[in-house]
Amino acid sequence: MFELPVGVVLAFLAYASFSVADALIKTTGPALSVFEIAFFTTTFSIIPAMLTKRGERWRDMYKLEHPWLVHLRCLTAISGTACVMYAFTHIQFAEVYAIGFTTPLFVTLLSVLLLREHVALHRWVLLFISFLGVVLVIRPGMRALETGHFVMMAGAVLGAITTTILRHVAPKERRVSLVGLQVLYSAIVNAVLMLPDFVVPTPAQLGVLLGIGLLGGMGGLLLIQASRQTPANLIAPVQYSQLIWAILFGALFFNEYPDWIAIVGMLVVVGAGLLNVLTERPRIRWKPRIFFFRIGQ
Repeated sequence: MFELPVGVVLAFLAYASFSVADALIKTTGPALSVFEIAFFTTTFSIIPAMLTKRGERWRDMYKLEHPWLVHLRCLTAISGTACVMYAFTHIQFAEVYAIGFTTPLFVTLLSVLLLREHVALHRWVLLFISFLGVVLVIRPGMRALETGHFVMMAGAVLGAITTTILRHVAPKERRVSLVGLQVLYSAIVNAVLMLPDFVVPTPAQLGVLLGIGLLGGMGGLLLIQASRQTPANLIAPVQYSQLIWAILFGALFFNEYPDWIAIVGMLVVVGAGLLNVLTERPRIRWKPRIFFFRIGQ
C-alpha cells in the first residue's frame, strides 16, 4: 500500500497557508509598498516560532554550523520574497503561481549539482512537462510580458536556491536560527527600504498584515519540518497544489478567470507535479559529505 511521505503532507499544509497569505497580500498591495508589507508580515511571522520554539534559546540564534550558508539563505529568501510580493501586486494571481512553478526545475538542477541527489529519468520528463504547462499559461511571444513576469522569474530562481540551502542546513541548524535570523534580517532591510513611501496602516490593514504574518510563519515552520524529512526535489513539486487556490481566489476575489488554454496548462502542471511525487518509490538519500559550496566562485 502506498504511503505518502510525511514531509509531503506537511508541505501541502505549508503551501495552503502560503496561498491564503498571498491572496491577502494581493488585496493589500495597492495601498502599501512592497517593502512595508514585507516588514510587517515578516515581523508578525515570528509569532508562531515563538509559541513553538520547544526550549530553544533566542540567544543561541547565532550559534551556527554553516554560517555562510545560513546567511546566504536569508539573503536569497528576503530577495525572493520581495520579488514575489511585487509580482502579486502587478500581475494576475494565477500567473504569479504559474511562473513560480518553474522553481522545482531549478531545485532539481541544484539538487543534482550540489546535493548529489539522484533524480530518475521519468522525473526529469515530468518536470519538463510541467514547464510546458507553465508556458501554456503565460504564453510568451503571444502577448506582451510585463515587468512583474520577469521579476517573478527571478523570484523562482531565488526560491530554488533558498530551498536547496535549507535542505542542506535544516538537519544541523537550530530552528531558532533558521527562522529568527531570516526574520531579523528581513525586518532590518525592509524597514530601511520602506521609509521613502511609508504609509501608516489603518487598523483593518494592520489586522490583515497580522494574518499574513501568522499564516506565513506557520507555513514556514511546516516547510522546515518537511525539509528535515524529505528530499528537496520531492518537496518542491507539492507547491503545484497552489494552482487550485490561485484559480479559486482569483475568481472569487479578483475577477480573474483563466481561459481554456491556461486551464489546460494548469492541469498539465498539476498532473505532472503530482505524478512526480506519487511515482517516487525509494526515498532519495542525501549525502552531505559530498556537498561543496564556495563563496565568490
